[in-house]
Amino acid sequence: MGLDNVAVQWPRTGRFYDPVAPAEFVDFGELAESVDVESPTAALAGYIAKTGSVRATAYTELVDLLLGLDGVLYATEAAAEDEDPVIDPDGCAWIAGGLERFVAGHRDRGEVVTFDTVAEVLRATLAEGRLAEQQLRWLEQRLDALRDDSGAAPQWRFPRSELAVLGQFYRRCADRGFAVYADS
Repeated sequence: MGLDNVAVQWPRTGRFYDPVAPAEFVDFGELAESVDVESPTAALAGYIAKTGSVRATAYTELVDLLLGLDGVLYATEAAAEDEDPVIDPDGCAWIAGGLERFVAGHRDRGEVVTFDTVAEVLRATLAEGRLAEQQLRWLEQRLDALRDDSGAAPQWRFPRSELAVLGQFYRRCADRGFAVYADS
């Protein structure tokens, strides 16, 4: 069992959220059918085009690290308050913005996103900000927490374009006023 992030109508009317018709994401299918697109990127874009959702399990640790919170794609903050696990349109814009900035910041490090390149991008970004020393210590703690008991890093390997498509899904939801229901 995994986590799906499903685009839903916002606000909820009635007892349940109504899924957004996949037709709202049909243009993602064009990307999926392009011949020069990496296969993981095409697979994600095709799934979004067919279902109006993202199988988010593979991205949860990465998105949590990039945005500095836990359970972002699970919408756990809402669930902890006895609310439905939903990311509202503003939350979708925040997720999209974080992914978009990361994808742009990773451009100089190539097309393959790994644990090490994520750490490089985040270190460079935090070193430029206020309270850089404190934020860099926080980052190192987060990175260490992601390592297993033997000290091995997560085996992330995403095409940069795949993360761009992921960001586009949340941007589409934000721009059209959709929410995302975290279905696990």
